[in-house]
Amino acid sequence: MSGTLLAEVLTGGVRGGTSILFAALGETICERAGVVNLGTEGNMLMGAMTGYAVASITGNTWVGVAAGAAAGGALALLHAYFVLNRRTNQLATGLVLLFLALGVTSLFGVAYVKADIDAFQPVAVPGLSSLPFLGEIFFEQTVLTYLAYALVPALWWLLFRSRWGVVLRAAGERSEVLATYGYRVKPVQYLAVVAGGCLGGLGGAQLSTAYTNAWFENMTQGRGFIAVAVVIFAGRHPIKVAGGSLLFGAALALAPALQARGYSVNQFALDAVPYLLTIVVLVLLGKRESAQPPEGLQKVFEGSAVT
Repeated sequence: MSGTLLAEVLTGGVRGGTSILFAALGETICERAGVVNLGTEGNMLMGAMTGYAVASITGNTWVGVAAGAAAGGALALLHAYFVLNRRTNQLATGLVLLFLALGVTSLFGVAYVKADIDAFQPVAVPGLSSLPFLGEIFFEQTVLTYLAYALVPALWWLLFRSRWGVVLRAAGERSEVLATYGYRVKPVQYLAVVAGGCLGGLGGAQLSTAYTNAWFENMTQGRGFIAVAVVIFAGRHPIKVAGGSLLFGAALALAPALQARGYSVNQFALDAVPYLLTIVVLVLLGKRESAQPPEGLQKVFEGSAVT
């Protein structure tokens, strides 16, 4: 792979991986609290459609992005209600809400398929964008990508260096101990699930307003499931999640980069690369001790309810 092609793939990987990164960071918060949300794909869809539609209606893309994040959070609130209050199966509930999001976005999004918005454009960071090779890849991106950069260390600090993070992780690891110390576990988990959904919605809004600059049905195309996979093999660690998200973003960017250069590679094989990579990485890394879920999630996969 030539240096120019490599830079093009990596630049596209950062742009395309940003939506996965937002969603994966959201799922990291959720799973650290002991709740898994397979409806992350649905959160992203809601964010993508709502963000694009509101941006089109208001003429303000930032308002659209905020609305997209809120839409993802609203769907996650439903997930939290069913799994925490009604004790439904977390895996099944997430999938059901994904199908709900597919239907809702298909129904209400059809009016915005050909709508125009003032999409986010790349903004070069003075000084950093002139760095050889790295400047083009990391510092000629949109403002939402820079927001994702900042969110990674911020979330790391919140999870591992703040009292809030201790409480959140205790909700997923030892909820009975947390209750003993006078904390109410359910509100902590509610907050984590909704915050995760908002980040998933933000990822979807980034996809439609800063990457594709368009809305079309089922545009996430499995990115939410990739985000969940990234969280698993990254051991629910924000910095590792960031690396994994950009890796899968690069896999998604490979096909269009090769096509633009006229390489005669089977289109279906290229389209399958990100999903094959997901399977391979999970098989190779999924059994590591660091990738094992918190105790609360282990109960989910064993078929018992989270307390």
